[in-house]
Order: sequence, then C-alpha cells, then structure tokens
Amino acid sequence: MDSVKIALTVNGRRHEREVEPRRLLSDFLREDLRLTGTHLACEHGVCGSCTILMNGQTARSCLTFAVMADGAEITTIEGLGSVENMHPLQAAFWEKHGLQCGFCTPGMLMSALELLRENPDASSEEIHQALAGNLCRCTGYQTIVEAVEAAAETMRGAER
Repeated sequence: MDSVKIALTVNGRRHEREVEPRRLLSDFLREDLRLTGTHLACEHGVCGSCTILMNGQTARSCLTFAVMADGAEITTIEGLGSVENMHPLQAAFWEKHGLQCGFCTPGMLMSALELLRENPDASSEEIHQALAGNLCRCTGYQTIVEAVEAAAETMRGAER
C-alpha cells in the first residue's frame, strides 16, 4: 500500500511523516511519536481510553486514521501538563482521588478539558453526561466528578 505524507501539530510540535492510509491515529501517536499516554483498550471507540483533542474537539484516536489528522492540531495527555506543572484537571484528579489504576484517566482528562473549555460552569449532571463515553472499571465515578468540579472552580478563579 502506498504511503501518504501527513503533517500535523501534536502538543505544539509539528510532525511530518509518511504513513499507510490505514494507519490508526492511536498507533501513529503511540508508536511513531512515542506518546504512550494515549491508551488503547477496546479499540472500538466504546471505552474512551484513546480520547485526544483534535482541533479542540474530543476524538477517538482508535477510530481515526492518521491521514484524517493531516493538517490538524492534536493535544494528547502529554500536552496537558507535567508533574512539575500540572494542569488544574490533573491536580484535581490527584487531590480528589479521581483515579485508581489510571488507565482511563488520560481519556477522562481530555473529555473533561473539552467540557470545561465549552462550559466552565458545568453542573454535576453535565459532567456526568460529558464523561459518559469514558469507561472506568475501578472507581464509582463520584471522585472523578468531584475532581472535575474542583478543577472547574480552580480554572474559573484563574480566569478572573
């Protein structure tokens, strides 16, 4: 199969590569760019573990071909923050115990980020709704919702 040249920006850094048209964006991110924070579980778009932001909107990277991201701006969990400089969502997940094993956490954080950018005053119900496509087998979701609420409060305070 002939390769296709793509150019995209991932976490603020431009990348140009040759990829097979059938290469998944999740595989491109994990294997080609070594950004392994984007997790793969169901590989059917059901669990949300592979959620990234593409041009500011959540996308399932396991359902997206890399060629579909040509020209796009991608944000993965690695672009959200670092241990030294956590994003308010990351800090709130840590402080509120919004994670256990952490496997679903990158997808949860990316979904929550999209929600809070669009709706900084999201209600508990709206948070539940926004995270409905992200499955967690460890928690009861309550601490995850509390973490998103705490992050929203922090982010609103930072904007003022």
